[in-house]
Amino acid sequence: MSLLPKKNELGFFEIRLESIGGLGANLAGKMLAEAGVLGLGLNGSNFSSYGSEKKGSPVKSFVRFCDPDTDIRDHSPIEQPHVIGVFHEALYKMIDVVSGLNADGIVLVNTKREFDSVKEDLNLEYGTLAIVDALKIANEEKTKVNTAMLGALYRILDFLDPEEMKSVIRRTFEKKYPHLVEPNIRTFERGYDEVSFKTYDVPADAQSKQFTRVQPRLGYETQEIGGIISAQANSILKDLSGSRQGFLPAYHAESCIHCAACDTVCPDFCFVWKEGEDKKGRKQMFLQGIDYQYCKGCLKCIDACPTDALQDMEEKLGYAEQNRVKHHFPLVTGGVQ
Repeated sequence: MSLLPKKNELGFFEIRLESIGGLGANLAGKMLAEAGVLGLGLNGSNFSSYGSEKKGSPVKSFVRFCDPDTDIRDHSPIEQPHVIGVFHEALYKMIDVVSGLNADGIVLVNTKREFDSVKEDLNLEYGTLAIVDALKIANEEKTKVNTAMLGALYRILDFLDPEEMKSVIRRTFEKKYPHLVEPNIRTFERGYDEVSFKTYDVPADAQSKQFTRVQPRLGYETQEIGGIISAQANSILKDLSGSRQGFLPAYHAESCIHCAACDTVCPDFCFVWKEGEDKKGRKQMFLQGIDYQYCKGCLKCIDACPTDALQDMEEKLGYAEQNRVKHHFPLVTGGVQ
């Protein structure tokens, strides 16, 4: 008898985690595979795919499970997963996170928004959508998003034993970081308890989403001559929202003394200035606000500010919502760099 609820034609149950660097998806995939293999006796494999290994860059982690009598001879990236876990909503604008999802597949998203809003952004027609506010849990427990996402995944992967994952958490942290064992177990339990689900009916003729493999923009036939800068001043295209992990600096103009201490420590030139005159008629630069397109949420400016003009605020809205209301903040968009 199979221990897995579903299998593809090769006998695998497949999971793909979509994340950004710094949120711990690589470790989450390793721990998930370890718990399935050691706890349930399944055959399993895990590997990750990422680029520059820097905070904010897209990361994928792949997990395959199969019954003990089946060998895993496929080590290619997972293109048609049964379950997808999305660790950060900024990924929506970078990649198609639900590419290749089975028609009756399940998508878990780290968000605090409503189901229908997330479904619209994902362009999801049917299947099951699961949401959990993993960032809130991680902030309150002083841990990372990945453990809360693992807890939520265990509600989806009900063939796995949650107690075995707790054992994996202990083994992972107890030697180097023993003080993190209990907070991570609490984070896992909260992710398990606080995830919620909504299923959109799958029609009989429903088809899986088509998988699209990202192709390089330039190849051996289209590569430009070396040394040519084809897009001068291209930092205007930069968007660092994918590097944020839940908090932004909020600017309160009434408390600002325009000392530029914030601008001095800002690594990405987020602050927008305008020349004016002070009360004595002398020319001076006045801070207008923050261009959040270039802000990665490091919050160094808050530490540097001598007044309370800059305070941290939780980034409560997802990618689509943030773009709809971003002009409510005092900022200037485009051409600041």
